[in-house]
Amino acid sequence: MKTIRIGAGAGYSGDRIEPAVELAAKGGIDYLVYECLAERTIGLAQQAKMKNPKAGYDALLEARMRSVLPLCRANGIKLISNMGAANPVAAVEKVREIAAELGLTGLKIAAVTGDDVLEVVKTTDLPLMETGESIRTLDGNIVSANAYLGVEPLLEALRGGADVIITGRVADPALFMAPLIHEFGWKLDDWNKLGKGTLVGHLLECGGQVTGGYFADPGVKDVAGLARLGFPIAEVSEDGTAVITKVEGSGGQVRVATCKEQMLYEIHDPRTYFTPDVVADFSQVTMTQIGPDRVQVAGATGRERTPTLKVSVGYRDGYIGEGQMSYAGPGAQARGELALQIVEQRLSLTGVKFSEVRYDLIGVNSIHTRPNPAEPGEVRVRVAARTTTQKDAVAIGNEVETLYTNGPAGGGGATKSAKEVLAILSVLLPRASVKPAVTYVEV
Repeated sequence: MKTIRIGAGAGYSGDRIEPAVELAAKGGIDYLVYECLAERTIGLAQQAKMKNPKAGYDALLEARMRSVLPLCRANGIKLISNMGAANPVAAVEKVREIAAELGLTGLKIAAVTGDDVLEVVKTTDLPLMETGESIRTLDGNIVSANAYLGVEPLLEALRGGADVIITGRVADPALFMAPLIHEFGWKLDDWNKLGKGTLVGHLLECGGQVTGGYFADPGVKDVAGLARLGFPIAEVSEDGTAVITKVEGSGGQVRVATCKEQMLYEIHDPRTYFTPDVVADFSQVTMTQIGPDRVQVAGATGRERTPTLKVSVGYRDGYIGEGQMSYAGPGAQARGELALQIVEQRLSLTGVKFSEVRYDLIGVNSIHTRPNPAEPGEVRVRVAARTTTQKDAVAIGNEVETLYTNGPAGGGGATKSAKEVLAILSVLLPRASVKPAVTYVEV
């Protein structure tokens, strides 16, 4: 039975570079997939594109391409990534420049566009999924609106002979499933096969999480070699059965437990996992350890896809102002508590306006209140507030910084920031309103 080997080169935009190089050099893979878009990433990329029409793609795209393009070309590996973010066309042009500079020829590079539906969404009165309110309540503050595309434009690019495919917003599992549909000739209404392909993509999409990275917990779930964590490979058969593994000798581990944790990651209902291509059902999945760092997965199924596509809408939602200061030595906690009291009073005295505020002692009560309130050797004061203006956000950090000379003794290491908040809400858009497209350049 034919087997396709797919490697996960990244699990988020800032992920390590060398595990993908190891996959391309030693993994014996057919496809290398970089999944680099989180919910807010594309909204931030849209803001960058507004400032510079040639920007808006992943900041590490150039470094990643320089590191793996020669290896992919030499080893016949096709590369797929959503590193195009808000500007796949500019990203493809940068890949073309890098390939030419590296002396690579005969390379066909595809840009998948059409996920940007900002202008369409602006004309609608769609309800926001999270609140039920009309999207018109965000008028004037919307920065981006990107639909989650499925496999179809990726398949078009593969059938068009693309060696490298750069996309914007595409559903994470689709990046991994498109090669399987292309190679095995699966039909787009074979829902059970697409459910199996979605499981493969979901297990790989977060990179090192499934090979033990996010799994590790010293003394409870020990994982060796995390500094050299190997990223996962899926060996997929034509019937959709897959083996999850990694490059031999790399750090981390692939176990039934690591795969189970990753399968449940971000899954609200294992029987109903919505994607643009299929409603996947993971409730009957089986996982079997068939060798060291080799887990066989099977049993996913699927149902007919929905008539709508999810759209992530990025919008401006005020500002966050923050300030931090450290205290150490005898009486550190008491001095930290006094510092917080001072800042709280100062914000009231100076009329700083905010809708939410937190006064935390990191190490004491910022996440959990310590069950054993022994005197800590050090604490870090943190004050953070949500404001409607940048001026008020700046004032938050400034008041913490003034503790240097006006507050308790021994404060140090002050930091402050004031950042605009880019928040995300969602709407559902009819498929007919989304028009994916594929364009090519060659080297």
